[in-house]
Amino acid sequence: MTLISKRTTTLAAASAERARFDDILAKRLLVLDGAMGTMMQKKGLEEADYRGTRFEDATAHLKGNHDLLSITRPDVLRSVHDAFFAAGADIIETNTFSATRIAQAEYGLEDAAREINLAAARIARESADAWTLQTPDQPRFVAGAVGPTSKTLSLSERVDEPAFRSITFEELKAAYKEQAIALLEGGVDLLLVETIFDTLNSKAAIVAIDEACTDFGRRPPLMLSVAITDASGRTLSGQTVDAFWNSVAHAQPLSVGVNCSLGARDMRPYVQELSRVAPCYVSSYPNAGLPNAFGEYDEAPETTGKLVTEFAESGIVDIVGGCCGTTPEHIAKIAEGARRVSEDTGPRRDRTGARELRERKAFFSGLETLAVDEDTNFLMVGERTNVTGSARFRQLITANDYEGALSVALDQVRSGANVIDVNMDEGMLDSEHAMTTFLNLIATEPEISRVPIMIDSSKWTVIQAGLRCLQGKGIVNSISLKEGEADFLGKAREIRSFGAGVVVMAFDEDGQAAEADRKVAICKRSYDLLVDEVGFEPKDIIFDPNILAIGTGIEEHANYGAAFIEATAEIKRQCPGAKISGGVSNLSFSFRGNNVVREAIHSAFLYHAIRAGMDMGIVNAGMIQVYEDIPKELLTRVEDLIFNRRADATERLMEHAATITGGGKVREVDLSWREAAVQKRLEHALVHGIVDYIEADTEEARTQYARPLEVIEGPLMDGMRVVGDLFGAGKMFLPQVVKSARAMKKAVAVLEPYIEEEKAQLLAAGGGAQGDQPEKKSGGVVVMATVKGDVHDIGKNIVGVVLGCNNYEVIDMGVMVPCDKILEKAREVDADMIGLSGLITPSLDEMVFVAKEMQREGFEIPLLIGGATTSPQHTAVKIAPNYSHPVLHVHDASRSVNVVSDLLDEERRVTTDAANREKQNKIRETWKLRQERPLLSHERAVENRQTHAWAPEEVSRPSFTGRRIVRDIPLTELVPLIDWTMFFLAWELKGKYPQILDDPKQGEAARELFENATAILKTIVDNDSLQAEAVYGFWPAWTEGEDVVLGDPDSRTTETARFPMLRQQQVHPDDRPNKSLADLVAPKDVAVEDHLGLFNVAVHGADVLAAKFEKEGNDYDAIIVKALADRLAEASAEWTHRRARIDWGYEREDDFAVKDLLNEDFRGIRPAFGYPACPDHSQKPLHFELLQANEIGCALTDHMAMTPAASISGFYFGHPEAKYFGVGRIDKDQVEDYAKRADLPVETAEKWLAPWLAYDI
Repeated sequence: MTLISKRTTTLAAASAERARFDDILAKRLLVLDGAMGTMMQKKGLEEADYRGTRFEDATAHLKGNHDLLSITRPDVLRSVHDAFFAAGADIIETNTFSATRIAQAEYGLEDAAREINLAAARIARESADAWTLQTPDQPRFVAGAVGPTSKTLSLSERVDEPAFRSITFEELKAAYKEQAIALLEGGVDLLLVETIFDTLNSKAAIVAIDEACTDFGRRPPLMLSVAITDASGRTLSGQTVDAFWNSVAHAQPLSVGVNCSLGARDMRPYVQELSRVAPCYVSSYPNAGLPNAFGEYDEAPETTGKLVTEFAESGIVDIVGGCCGTTPEHIAKIAEGARRVSEDTGPRRDRTGARELRERKAFFSGLETLAVDEDTNFLMVGERTNVTGSARFRQLITANDYEGALSVALDQVRSGANVIDVNMDEGMLDSEHAMTTFLNLIATEPEISRVPIMIDSSKWTVIQAGLRCLQGKGIVNSISLKEGEADFLGKAREIRSFGAGVVVMAFDEDGQAAEADRKVAICKRSYDLLVDEVGFEPKDIIFDPNILAIGTGIEEHANYGAAFIEATAEIKRQCPGAKISGGVSNLSFSFRGNNVVREAIHSAFLYHAIRAGMDMGIVNAGMIQVYEDIPKELLTRVEDLIFNRRADATERLMEHAATITGGGKVREVDLSWREAAVQKRLEHALVHGIVDYIEADTEEARTQYARPLEVIEGPLMDGMRVVGDLFGAGKMFLPQVVKSARAMKKAVAVLEPYIEEEKAQLLAAGGGAQGDQPEKKSGGVVVMATVKGDVHDIGKNIVGVVLGCNNYEVIDMGVMVPCDKILEKAREVDADMIGLSGLITPSLDEMVFVAKEMQREGFEIPLLIGGATTSPQHTAVKIAPNYSHPVLHVHDASRSVNVVSDLLDEERRVTTDAANREKQNKIRETWKLRQERPLLSHERAVENRQTHAWAPEEVSRPSFTGRRIVRDIPLTELVPLIDWTMFFLAWELKGKYPQILDDPKQGEAARELFENATAILKTIVDNDSLQAEAVYGFWPAWTEGEDVVLGDPDSRTTETARFPMLRQQQVHPDDRPNKSLADLVAPKDVAVEDHLGLFNVAVHGADVLAAKFEKEGNDYDAIIVKALADRLAEASAEWTHRRARIDWGYEREDDFAVKDLLNEDFRGIRPAFGYPACPDHSQKPLHFELLQANEIGCALTDHMAMTPAASISGFYFGHPEAKYFGVGRIDKDQVEDYAKRADLPVETAEKWLAPWLAYDI
């Protein structure tokens, strides 16, 4: 049987298999099962369960490799399947999420992949068949689960090699195909590609499944499910939901949906979007809410069930179920809701909107969707990334200057290109390698990769290489009938398997078509083959009827322009739905060197071709001008040439061209705003943060007003009100507001000498009338401070700037400010409000103290609480009860303006205060109930400790003991380790980097901030403006009771220091251990020598550099410096931890991937003081003493904050099972025991541990 006939046979069978599900879904919703991993974790399985006899000789730790249980504990797996069926599931997934040979290679078990998949499918099949016999009116089905693997085809795992990929498309496809065949052999009813975080991975799975089904002779329906990873609504690899759908729609799945990463509440908008754009069934199986502080899912089954049922009631889903954290209890509630909705309203049926959308529009995609219909303006395909058409691009590629080549692509996008054409056909190039490298690099540049890519090559192998790099729906340029129908159809089928659109040249076995009628005939023949034989949708077909050069002096060429335009109209008539494109620059090839003439030819030709039906063109977007702007004489001669209206048209245009000088358009910065009145110029400068002209414009404004203060209260404050309005409406973001403040400060600085001079004149004249005093009016006075003992101020500074931009006078007292100084200043300036900030947990107690003092001293003004460690709960429970006037927690700067405005307005203050008090009362009631939840006694928690075998091979010996200092860590090595996501978060731009740069709402602000930050970072690195230092070391260590004891580096048996540790006391429903960091160090009585690591890192110089900017009135750059210092401190901690792991002997020098560092995907943990696992800061002095941290310039405040502010200190635990966790609430029995071990009074221990106490003090 041939490949084509085999596929035809399987397609016919597929239709019958799909019909079963269509019949059921026409009547009711279908229910998927829940979380396999969650259920396996609840079983309390040990290493032996995973090994069994089959894998007893495996060298890696296998616990947690749940897929193996299909072989080693089939009874456990069967019980999980049965439990979900009993709960009401219609479909169970096979236990194969990580069963590809790629995923299993991490355990050294890649050769067991087929066996695992086959066993899992058979167990699921047996369970489904048994339940179908029990409930014949509710048949049960098996979905073969295909996970994403830990590899990604769209992202590099090496930050310094963005083109690097750890796996190829073909390798991933082969692994998926092996898995799919085994699942088919095991009897699955469906194939489910799920948790898709990289669409290119899913394309490899789709191609693999298609091949597997053809080979196996059976084609069960396909389900696809994507994972949205952050608040920007994108996949990890950066695609929007609709771009994802348009990239995989060619697979014609039974369903598409969303799973994992989010709970139902947060998932809803993305499910709704899929329901809008996808004409197939839609699925949703969310997590049981979001993980809590301890990584656990604790959303109640009733809550999950209610939220998912609301999806069904809204008609946006057809298939529902659960992902991480969902149990049979969750599925029972989901099934109950699905059943009720099916009975009450029936399933979601109306997909006409989505169908009509797809019938009306053509869709292509990069990270975002490009929709094309008859109303779409002409699409420009950027042509400069073509080695045959751009000398500059060719030179860059041949010189391996891919960074420069990327700038060419970026210029095209910024010039308006909707699609980027990439061509690497050059005789001396390895074209496949060049295409792969460049497309991989484009994938790392969100501003470029947001648009679709056109892969342009005359070499089929280069086109194949390009298709294997595109996660979006790209376009292949091109194929033709030149080599006959068989070759044409084979290539077309492969293109369709990747979901790409296709450009078809008007070229057949007899050559290239030049005349209009031959162009039309070839395109119509190609259209029929593609639609009828291959199954292409007409809107994915783009014809290029050949734009050929005119003005060559050869008579046969004279009609080429007119022939293209004539053919375009007829092709659109005979080939409905198809698009027309062409390489516009070819037309003017004879006029190379005269860009003015070439621009005129292109513009006039496009004007007429678009009117005839041309949809897109490969054109230099920067070499097009407005048709009406072409000089009349030039336009007449150009159109004579295009339409062959005169025999001497070429000569006449050449004569005219000789009189034209210049190189075409020069794009300049738009300075038209400079022509406006000075008031509008000031407004524009403030809104856009432009400082270039602000001083001159302010001086000009001063001459137009009677007094300098009127400039501030007039045009400058008018401009800042616009900034405030835009910020409040979500149209500006914090970084832009801070830049506006910088411009405002520069303007005010111009006026201040004149204001002071005016004051002096008034005083000299006897003071003048009270009303003559040149005092600036403000909306209110706010005193702000970081409380005593705390040195962190980034968030406070941002809030101060935002309030200042909204006409509030902000008195910023800085950091480490004692309570008495804060209150003294508030009385001195007659403050309307006080704002307190803090980062470390001891600051919370200081805030309580300030509130008590405000009450004692009779203050009546509102108190605002903010900072990373603060929370609405702590504010309501601990601070507000101590002060009888308004106490509000302000989560971020974006809310501060509204809060301050409401509190300073007499009428709104009453309602705001009342609403806040009601909210805080509810918080206190909830807190009280939480505190009443039972805890284990400390004694019982210790008995339920985490235990380990303490095999010698699990405990590594470091290469040295004692401490080492690292001076001047190279900043160049730290920059790649910066976690930019957290940098953006400091500016309240929430989303994952780099996807946030392409966020439709925040992207512009994020890109601008990123550009400014990286420029400052480069200056810092070039000038060594900041210095990173570290001290770290290892000490022999053992556990005694709940303490980790450190021995002398030269004598294991001599105790040098002792760190008391805390233990979880919460009751775990599944008998999980109650963890403590003490469990991660070997007890003294075991026959292994264990060690504990200590570290301290510091970044110096930020205060000095920030102060320099602040002195210049540049708060924006000052805040950037401090935020960068924090990120460099974290990067230093990562850098030092990696060095420590190498020194400790459980990581090799070459085991390095930045992604792993940022994702903490390595052995060992480095909890810092204040982390949930070791929340007590009072142990820092001992830690500092052991490391002698003062030698790298670190010190402690009386509240245990570290200076400089960009410092981190903590422990290294090296046990292979060490994971981060939180201690959670602790009871008095443990606090008393801890105080005794720490040699502290109980009252002091309670003070340090106050946020974690399960009782009131």
